[in-house]
Amino acid sequence: MESTALALQIQTLPDNPGVYQYYDKDGKLLYVGKAKNLRKRVSSYFNKVHDVARTNVLVKKIKTIKHIVVPTETDALLLENNLIKKYQPRYNVLLRDDKTYPWICIKKEPFSRIFSTRRMIKDGSDYFGPYTSFKTVHTILDLIKELYPLRTCNYDLSEKNIQSGKFKVCLEYHIGNCKGPCEGFESIENYQNEVNAIREILKGNFKESLKDFKKKMLQLAADMNFEEAQKLKEKIEILEQYQSKSMVTNPKINNVDVFSIVSDESAAYVNFLQIAHGSIIRSHTLELKKKLDESDEELLELAIIELRERFQLLSKEIIVPFEVEVGENIKVTVPQLGDKKQILELSIRNAKFYRLDQLKQMQIVDPDRHTNRIMAQMKKDLRLPVEPRHIECFDNSNIQGTNPVAACVVFKDGKPSKKDYRHFNIKTVEGPNDFASMEEVVYRRYKRVLEEHEPLPQLIIIDGGKGQLSSALKSIDALGLRGKIAIIGIAKRLEELFYPGDSVPLYLDKKSETLKVIQHLRNEAHRFGITFHRDKRSKNAINSSMESIPGIGEKTMQALILHFKSVKRLKLATQNEISQIIGVSKAKKIYDFYNSSSEKISE
Repeated sequence: MESTALALQIQTLPDNPGVYQYYDKDGKLLYVGKAKNLRKRVSSYFNKVHDVARTNVLVKKIKTIKHIVVPTETDALLLENNLIKKYQPRYNVLLRDDKTYPWICIKKEPFSRIFSTRRMIKDGSDYFGPYTSFKTVHTILDLIKELYPLRTCNYDLSEKNIQSGKFKVCLEYHIGNCKGPCEGFESIENYQNEVNAIREILKGNFKESLKDFKKKMLQLAADMNFEEAQKLKEKIEILEQYQSKSMVTNPKINNVDVFSIVSDESAAYVNFLQIAHGSIIRSHTLELKKKLDESDEELLELAIIELRERFQLLSKEIIVPFEVEVGENIKVTVPQLGDKKQILELSIRNAKFYRLDQLKQMQIVDPDRHTNRIMAQMKKDLRLPVEPRHIECFDNSNIQGTNPVAACVVFKDGKPSKKDYRHFNIKTVEGPNDFASMEEVVYRRYKRVLEEHEPLPQLIIIDGGKGQLSSALKSIDALGLRGKIAIIGIAKRLEELFYPGDSVPLYLDKKSETLKVIQHLRNEAHRFGITFHRDKRSKNAINSSMESIPGIGEKTMQALILHFKSVKRLKLATQNEISQIIGVSKAKKIYDFYNSSSEKISE
């Protein structure tokens, strides 16, 4: 009955652009989406099984579909963004940044004040921003203060009040930070000209201010007023220094916004740069938490609409890494080379640095979320049916064909679980045969796990290529575990991952966190195996010596090895040195044995 009702609702949807809303049985809003064609987009949710389990759960919960038709796709983008922010549906992307930001206000009043504020009042004043931090605002206001002596008082400097002598100049006037408009010492025309120059600087246009300062400096120098000319020269240097810090490329690139995106399994990070006259006048990175495995294209479009609305951006051109649909009146540029490509790469670097910083903070503040994110990423990268919370990695060690051993290391939630590590002495294989050794070890390991009813891992990693993987698979098949545990082999170059039945390996990004976890696993397995192998060789060397020297027992040899650290050093020791440890009689037997016997004992 319910499916029939939903089918009817879908059939009656129009083919126009618009916004659709999904509600559950209790009338709670689950999801808001936009579409070029409402009927096609909504139908796509119900006519297939989705790869992402969360999407399938959403579809099962949908009981009612509502929609809003809008004239264009741009309108749909704007409406979707507003509805998400207003209702914050459970299955929509979560904008993790919605605080208020500071502005710089040029107040509409006689002798305009310039100050920072978080409140925008529609009284005709000019507001520049919002800026992403008060640090940036203070830097700009300090620059303005050094360049132009403006008033800081909040007096009503109307012509009537000034002429009546209502106000007196303050300390700011006497120390040179203000020209005293409150007593009529500065004309409103001169004051507002300086305010207009500041307005251009806030827009990122330094050209006119520099030109004006240089002109005045030259005039003062020509009039022999070198002290004032020097003051203007210092202001020019301050302005040029500030300009050089923000100048990134060709000054002809004007009024352009740059957007880039970096994403992982759980979140996306969109960096935004506002460019005016070749300078960056604003930068911000927005984090979006994924809910339904949204594509980078979807997330970037949503972020562009949000950022343009939040920062009141009016540019007619945007620079992006790939094509996006954000409205008919905006030129979308995907640069391939040149200055615009360099700006885009700068934005991408900013997004990457922000992501790394957030991940470091998350690792400290919320380690569970950090672990969940890595597990989800590994599941996706390695094409696994479940998250690999429990991973076991196997490595063989038989240096120069002697004392073959194997190691099994265990990772839980991406971290070593050393109490679960296991060593294996190879029992059924004669000589150095890595393939047969791997088959034996894997069989012994999981036969015991099954017998003791211990939990099986979600992933087995075999240190080796196709041959090692095939050997391990024989044991997995013999135990009836094929399909119950994912198993992959890693080649020596590490970037190559082999899957059962696949002739072509999977290559992982060298910088991916999945590869880092696999790298850690293999290094641990190698270290653990080598340590065991060395211990076994040393023990065999001691046992060999003990069996070969008549009249020398186990405790005597252990005392000597403890002192000399190895059989090789014991062989090189003098009789006197040995006698200091075990006495003259036994020392003579050992010394005579090593110096008269032709037997060579490996270390």
